[in-house]
This record gives sequence, C-alpha cells and structure tokens, in this order.
Amino acid sequence: MEQKDNEYHYLRKQTRWEDLWFYQKTVVLYQMTVVFCRRFMKAYGDRTVDQMVQAARSGKQNIVEGSADGVTSTELESKLLNVARASIKELKEDYLDYIGSRKLALWSNGHVRYSAMQDFCRQHNRVEDYEPYFERWSDEEMANAAVTLCCMVDTMMQTYQKKKEEEFITQGGIKERMTAARLGYRTDQRNELEALRNENAALRDRIDQLLQENAELRNKIRESF
Repeated sequence: MEQKDNEYHYLRKQTRWEDLWFYQKTVVLYQMTVVFCRRFMKAYGDRTVDQMVQAARSGKQNIVEGSADGVTSTELESKLLNVARASIKELKEDYLDYIGSRKLALWSNGHVRYSAMQDFCRQHNRVEDYEPYFERWSDEEMANAAVTLCCMVDTMMQTYQKKKEEEFITQGGIKERMTAARLGYRTDQRNELEALRNENAALRDRIDQLLQENAELRNKIRESF
C-alpha cells in the first residue's frame, strides 16, 4: 500500500520558536538585563544581579525547551512554558523593585512617555532594534522598557498557551495520536484488502463469463459443419 505524505504521523510539528514574537522579546529582555545590571547595579555583593540575569535567561531557554519537547509531550511543553512565564514575572518584579527603591518614575497609563514606549515595544521584537539604546537609556528608561516587555511577553504567552490547550483538546496527546495513526493505517489496510477482494471477485465473474461465451462460440462453430 502506498503511503501518502504526512499520513499516519503521530509526532506534532516542531514549533519554530525563533518566529514566536514573545520568544524574540525574551531574547531582547535577556540582552537588555545583562547590560542593565552591568551599567546600573553592583557587579559584586548583590545577589539580585545574578537573579535577574538568570530569570531573564530562564524565560528564554524554557520557551526553547518547551517548544522542542512539545513534539512528543504536551504536558512537558505546558510545564516549561509555565516556568518561562514565572521567570519573566520574577524579572518584572525585580525591575519594579529597582524603580521603587530608587524613587524613579513608573511609566504607567497617563505618563507622558507611556504611549510611545508601548508602541515601540509592541512594534519591535529584535535585539538589533534595541541595541542602539542600551548604552544611551537612563536606568529609568531601561527599567520601564523592560517592565513593558515583561508584561507583553506574559500576555502573548497566555494567548499562545490557550491555543495549545485547544489543540490538545481536539487532537489529544501523543498516545491518542499514536492510536489514531495506527487505527488509520489499519483501516486503510482493511479498505484496500476489501477493494482487492471485490476486484478479484469481479475478475473471476468476468473469466466465467468469457469461458461461457467461448463455449457457446465453439458449439456454434461445430453446428455449422
């Protein structure tokens, strides 16, 4: 039996995490956090530096691991994406703590620079878009941009996880997909075998018909002599 492309496959299609906007923004957050800590926080003696860098890295890396593991395990993918979200939330709190402890302005709704910052962070996902500002922004500007990115990443990931949940409900996990693939293969085998049997029966009927016609033709020939 000839198998069609993508038929009976039970592995989920690999997600290209590089194309996910929220992943791209976590790459920005990681690079931004490394520069922020170098510029504005103590290099030694402050555990917050390591915590912030590790939280930013964890957010990024767990999206990668979750997407890779999602090929076979929806459960593991979901857990790792939750770890990524938790890490980004932790990172956001560290930036908020920095803003609050240094009496800086939090650019919330109504702040003169809030809308422009929102638009910039919404429209730009690549590190290259932010790098020119890494050494120019003040700590207030950089911290507020990071908080905004953290909020956007969390919102995007919630939407993404909801989509994954719907996929699981409609398509099932790997066990269900493996069963469906196997059942589909067996069903096609049975259908093809049945078709061959029907074709064989039709051929036998045709042979019997031809033999009958041949016998009748011979009788006519003998009668003509």
